[in-house]
Amino acid sequence: MRLGPHLRYGLPLLVFAALAALLWQGLGRDPRLVPSPLVGKPAPAFSLPSLREPSRVVGTDDLRGRVALLNVWASWCTACRQEHPLLMRVAREEKVPIYGLNYKDRREDALRWLDGLGDPYVWSAHDLEGRVGIDWGVYGVPETFVIDRRGVIRYKHIGPIDERAWRERIAPLLAELRREEAAP
Repeated sequence: MRLGPHLRYGLPLLVFAALAALLWQGLGRDPRLVPSPLVGKPAPAFSLPSLREPSRVVGTDDLRGRVALLNVWASWCTACRQEHPLLMRVAREEKVPIYGLNYKDRREDALRWLDGLGDPYVWSAHDLEGRVGIDWGVYGVPETFVIDRRGVIRYKHIGPIDERAWRERIAPLLAELRREEAAP
């Protein structure tokens, strides 16, 4: 069967236009709104050396028992520097434990960064190879996870947390989880 010249050239052009439209639509989406398949599931298990005390192992077991945040960060991350003052305030005022996952970072650089800017973390695990970050579905840094008292991930925030994200999404979720935690 022979195709006429209109179909022979028009069909590939139509397919190309459809693919270009799909690509354009995908590029226009906010990457922070990508849903995580881990939300609603137990946090992936890990145990890593503590950033400050390499002989001490920290991990998922430490995250159970109360509502907490796990913040994935690195000293080389400029967006992490942007959200850091908010994390310092949250650690000081909001009474929610913040745990860190130092991602693909040299220990000396990470410690220097925390010593210079302040340390909002109960502890930071040192994920030099980035394997734990992969297990947690980390796209890049910073990313922050809200974890309930049973160790279930309830929310994932991609990118730096700003005041609006804190006020409109994360703080209300933490309040709801704390109410659940206090219920008999």
